[in-house]
Amino acid sequence: MYSEALLTGNGVTLSEALSTGGITTLVGLSIVFGVLVLLMIVLMLFKLIFYKKPKTQTAPAPAAAAKPAAAEKVEEVDETELIAVLTAAVAASLNTSTYNLKIKSYRRIDNNMPAWNKAGVTETINNRF
Repeated sequence: MYSEALLTGNGVTLSEALSTGGITTLVGLSIVFGVLVLLMIVLMLFKLIFYKKPKTQTAPAPAAAAKPAAAEKVEEVDETELIAVLTAAVAASLNTSTYNLKIKSYRRIDNNMPAWNKAGVTETINNRF
């Protein structure tokens, strides 16, 4: 009779309805957080069981000695020539004269973007101009 009264709302006071709703909310929240804590414990156990630390190599000294030799092979480029080339490239892409441009500084950036990222940047730039 009590559950039927809660379903229909007949003969139930406000305090009884609120207490039933509060109990239902607390039971639901405790179940959700209990399962989350249980899941967290299982994941921590997986880390303890399956995680293996990578082995460190003990001989990085020869590799470090080879890097400066490779750096010495880099050719020195005349700064004024490089700025002239950059100015000409920017002027050509903007369809303007080099007299309208002044490059104050430049810096080299690594181009290790994925192909889809390069395509998106190119498309964005082409749609703006």
